[in-house]
Amino acid sequence: MSADPQQRAVEVRRSARRRRTVSAYREGDRTVVLIPARMSEAEEQRWVGVMLDKLAAQESKRTLGDAELTERAERLSDQYLGARARPRSVRWVTNQNTRWGSCTPAEGSIRLSHRLQGMPEYVVDYVLLHELAHLLVPGHGPRFWELLEAYPRTERARGYLEGVVAAERLPKVPASREE
Repeated sequence: MSADPQQRAVEVRRSARRRRTVSAYREGDRTVVLIPARMSEAEEQRWVGVMLDKLAAQESKRTLGDAELTERAERLSDQYLGARARPRSVRWVTNQNTRWGSCTPAEGSIRLSHRLQGMPEYVVDYVLLHELAHLLVPGHGPRFWELLEAYPRTERARGYLEGVVAAERLPKVPASREE
């Protein structure tokens, strides 16, 4: 099983020949970010974050099958919930257009909306962890949110999903016709 992308070592390589472009790639268990030598520390930090998110989005576009989702759920339960949440099934569904995921605690089943496919890995992990937490606590009370506090990217993932919902609500601007 590969390491969590957010916990991989990051190596920044500066180049005097590189003028404007920034790139990144995975090399074993670390991420290498290539930047121009003249870049400030603040710019470096910003670009490392951007490139990590970009790589994670590319990697999550490779659609995970249901078996990989189940493995991921087990890993997240082990890491953040003390291995207490063990779903019997985890699968993608195409009939959830108003929610990101759902769970039936009595059956131990978790369903994730196909709309999550292609989103950054940390967002999919958050939704999966959210549903795993429901296997332990049915509602959205304080006990439920305490479970999710363990996941360090909860707030960021929630913000990402709120942004997606807000963007979907924007009026569609008709394409201009050039005459």
